[in-house]
Amino acid sequence: MSHKWRWLPSILWMAVIFYSSSRTGDDLGGWLDEIRLFLPWMEGFDWGHFISYFVLALTYLWGIRPRRAGWAVKALVVLLCVLYGVTDEFHQSFVPGRTPDIADIRNDGIGALLAMLVVSIPKFSRYFERGRR
Repeated sequence: MSHKWRWLPSILWMAVIFYSSSRTGDDLGGWLDEIRLFLPWMEGFDWGHFISYFVLALTYLWGIRPRRAGWAVKALVVLLCVLYGVTDEFHQSFVPGRTPDIADIRNDGIGALLAMLVVSIPKFSRYFERGRR
């Protein structure tokens, strides 16, 4: 697969995040509230941001496709996700009924970081690295 096409999932997923950020909470529906029923101690945690940026981190790593996914590459992926999260929060400041929130950026970073920890498991890392194919 051509290197430029490997970035298509990232671009599409960023478009999904952008679209979701353009909607109010009522427009998005409350399916994530169901998670809170099972994990009530996670009341202040925004699962939508966590899941979105977990996936975004995987798509970024897929686009980069390093020879070896070392900690420097993983840190870069997390940084890119957090930076996109900052732009997402800025975008939300223009959406009626939405406000920027530093906790959302925290949840974005946690999602991206956990994705990179999952990719550290050898069984998963081989799908993202060039050297192991």
